[in-house]
Amino acid sequence: MSSLNEHDGPSPANLVATVRAVLPSLTPAAQAIARFILDDPGMVARSTITEFSAVSGTSEATIVRTARALGFAGYSQLRFALAAAVAHNTPERLVPGDLAPDDPLTDVIAKVTRAESQALADTAAQLSPDTLGAIVDAAVTARRIDVYGVGASGLVAVDMAQKLMRIGLSGHSYTDAHLALTGAALARPGDLIVGVSCTGETPDVILPVKLARDGGATTVAITNNPRSTLAALADHVLVSAGRETAFRPGALASRISQLLIVDCIFVGIAQRTFETSDAALRATRQALATYLGESRRRVK
Repeated sequence: MSSLNEHDGPSPANLVATVRAVLPSLTPAAQAIARFILDDPGMVARSTITEFSAVSGTSEATIVRTARALGFAGYSQLRFALAAAVAHNTPERLVPGDLAPDDPLTDVIAKVTRAESQALADTAAQLSPDTLGAIVDAAVTARRIDVYGVGASGLVAVDMAQKLMRIGLSGHSYTDAHLALTGAALARPGDLIVGVSCTGETPDVILPVKLARDGGATTVAITNNPRSTLAALADHVLVSAGRETAFRPGALASRISQLLIVDCIFVGIAQRTFETSDAALRATRQALATYLGESRRRVK
């Protein structure tokens, strides 16, 4: 589920991504400290607790509580992990440059590419094979698979349902709260319900997931926040990553990483059901090829 470990904390490879993911669930004082970590992890790694207290304008006790909230035993362990993270990554990779209104398009291409590559890397670092395997197990035996999402996350829900349909599974996407609640009211044991929400606090996703869970369905959360309401409702949590900027709100910045998670689930299911999924893919590919061939002949 979450990548936090109460003894050792997040691994250096995904420490910054984990801090960003849990940021909304922290207290205001802890959020201020976390933003220092996100903005300049090297500075925090070099600072004693007294030095960091002076720089951040927070008490040493608050810093220790924040370190523990992030999964570490104390500030020393957080410093060591940050030092390892800085050594593991270049500063540009830790803090991708924000887009500015006057950036030339060459910089736009470079910065967007770097941000999306980092989102994918951060998401991959937090993906648990065990959690992914449990979701695949539930999917291959599910009576039906429903995916809920609205806005940018709704596009991810539609993508997942379309992929499931291509391999012959009963997958449905719901981007409307009324229809989602209608489907959730009919959920029962043996069904798999997937909720997609960047914040994990979208009522249009939370309410149907809760209703489906109450009906006995297995629930999955795809979210940036492993401590969100949606995550708490889910049997299995997969954490996506994406850094919000002025031109890329959190939901848009996270879409690419949510699609990565969906692709991993899809491939896992296709592997487990290779004979039927391969036959379904060939049949659907042939149907589309035939249609396109006939369309071209009609145009001529």
